[in-house]
Amino acid sequence: MPLVILLFAMFASLFTLSKSALEFSEPFFLIGSRMTFAGLILLVHQGIFNRQAFKIKFSQFLPLVTLGLVSIYITNIAEIWGIQYMSSAKACLIYSLSPFLAALVAFWVLKEKLSSKKWLGLFIGFIGLVPILYAQSSPSELAKDLLIFSWSEMAMIVAVIASVYGWILLKKIINQYRFTPIMANGVSMLIGGVLALFHSYLSGESWTPFPIVENKMMSFIEVTVWMTLISNVICYNLYGYLLKRFSATFMSLAGLVTPLFASLFGWYFLDEVITWHFYASMILFSIGLTIFYHEEIRMTANVNV
Repeated sequence: MPLVILLFAMFASLFTLSKSALEFSEPFFLIGSRMTFAGLILLVHQGIFNRQAFKIKFSQFLPLVTLGLVSIYITNIAEIWGIQYMSSAKACLIYSLSPFLAALVAFWVLKEKLSSKKWLGLFIGFIGLVPILYAQSSPSELAKDLLIFSWSEMAMIVAVIASVYGWILLKKIINQYRFTPIMANGVSMLIGGVLALFHSYLSGESWTPFPIVENKMMSFIEVTVWMTLISNVICYNLYGYLLKRFSATFMSLAGLVTPLFASLFGWYFLDEVITWHFYASMILFSIGLTIFYHEEIRMTANVNV
């Protein structure tokens, strides 16, 4: 259990580190450099420790490009743009929509059926968005558009949808083409990272010679290395290890502590103010997700009888 708490605390720290890194670098360059670096690390690891699996057929290239485009490029570009205009805790809480959106994607794309209790859980979970989206996290947040959503909130929701769809693509690629997870992730991160670097250049970020604040190169490198190690090395392997000991249902429910850690880190390191809206959304999210997964456990048990 302590390892589970540690895992989600480290996941939460990534949102705080992302906010800190924006003080040293332009956002799109930050994503491009980090993902390119992470992809190279994973591919070097694959080449050294499992060289026989280090191969890509021409017919497999397009699915990997699609994975890199959706799972890495779109997800992270939308996320880093949106997180500039909200607290790290708020961004993390919006990411807690992932289990709900995964269920909807499975319903529409994979034609999986949802019971009435699962629909109730989904409804309560989405209602949980209202308090946190209603509250503005900072005076600099963009003016609201699109009903109750600001453009930054829409960007974060797009990032969550792309992330969920990316996981489905990753699972399909691993199963259909027999790639190792490290190989598939390494290639997709490299592709997505290079696309983000092109995005950085074409969007007008200051390449003179790099979009990094003057005299902040070492700070940028330090934060980028920490984010890569935490996300792509430690959390990736620790999550896989814990899934061997705990069910995916338990891990999803335990993931609800992530926004709490993000709010704590944001308060302590970034002087972010957390209002009651955050905790109201957190409670509604917890209720909705608990109803959803209790129903999933019941349905799974009935199938196995």
